[in-house]
Amino acid sequence: MSERIMLVRHVNRPAAIAAAEVARREIEARGLEVVLDEADAGRIDLVLALGGDGTILAAAEHARRHDVPLLGVNMGHMGFLAEVSADGIPAVVERIARHDFHVESRMTLDVTMRFPDGTEVSDWALNEAVIMHTNVAHPVHLALVVDGQDVSTYGADGIILATPTGSTAYSFSAGGPVVWPDTEAIVMAPLAAHGLFTRPLVVGPSSVLEVVVLDNLWTAPEVWCDGLRRTTAPNGTSVVARVGRHPLRLARLDDTPFATRLVRKFDLPVRGWRSRSVGIAGSPE
Repeated sequence: MSERIMLVRHVNRPAAIAAAEVARREIEARGLEVVLDEADAGRIDLVLALGGDGTILAAAEHARRHDVPLLGVNMGHMGFLAEVSADGIPAVVERIARHDFHVESRMTLDVTMRFPDGTEVSDWALNEAVIMHTNVAHPVHLALVVDGQDVSTYGADGIILATPTGSTAYSFSAGGPVVWPDTEAIVMAPLAAHGLFTRPLVVGPSSVLEVVVLDNLWTAPEVWCDGLRRTTAPNGTSVVARVGRHPLRLARLDDTPFATRLVRKFDLPVRGWRSRSVGIAGSPE
């Protein structure tokens, strides 16, 4: 039985569309089967995503549902979730065909929204769940509860609840810490918050974070999971996040340390300092 590779691409980016056609030809040339439509997916063995991190996050839904590895080809800008660039597609497909890759387990979030009428909606996130205001002229009022303990209240644009994988995404832009992806932790990062305690927090894998939407709303905020799925959260809604029961399997082609990828992605200014002569006191000689 031939292996089946699901292709997910950015639908509006010409380069991604062209790259997907190259990938399709390369996959079929090696006797593997290409799947383009989830409705006809049946069994799949790997998801190959071509696009930016947004496309890869969308593809993660398929990989998680089928419990198969996800491999991303970067057609965007930052591409923290991507493994390679588009010019390496033939080599990527060859390595897929040879099973020449390893798989990392990435922590996810299980997100439960409990509404004032007693109903609940469940979702999940690979990067983050964001409780976000919908009126740009007014903040949303939120309370933070950690492991059943009331911690603080905020007037803010919102609150980000992020995984280590998502710590280099929206949470990072909000001033949250970079967390190595093999860490099990949840990051809470307020967005433009007013309050006595507005620092980001990092909690352990057994902790449960709860954000409660308080009164004094102009318009109801929304909960966004990975920037893909949106739920309106009226006054009194409770958003509960904990470490997900089902991690995502992310395929990687090399063993480059995360620190090296971090330096490359952000183009950090590290070159040259090792060649300087430094005195005992720590100042140049």
